[in-house]
Amino acid sequence: MSKRARLSSEEISSGLAGLPGWSEAGGKLHRDYVFPDFVHAFGFMATAAIAIEAMNHHPEWSNVYNRVSVDLSTHDAGGITALDLELARKLEDLARKLG
Repeated sequence: MSKRARLSSEEISSGLAGLPGWSEAGGKLHRDYVFPDFVHAFGFMATAAIAIEAMNHHPEWSNVYNRVSVDLSTHDAGGITALDLELARKLEDLARKLG
């Protein structure tokens, strides 16, 4: 199966089981991160940008002060794919290291 093939509801639920803090909202994987301050939040985004670019899979995300809101979906697949779950895991690893 291609990493860009749309996942079933069961596959998404299974993938989310290993991603505390993540949920499915509006056909996307969603997570709100809270960091100690703006520098940590922005540092997370800057560090994540390198991994994101290497994957060529870009999130919808925003930052306000110490918060980073992330939504993941694969637009050309019309929903959530294994690539989104992979990126969510990478973001979790980075957040743990930087948070």
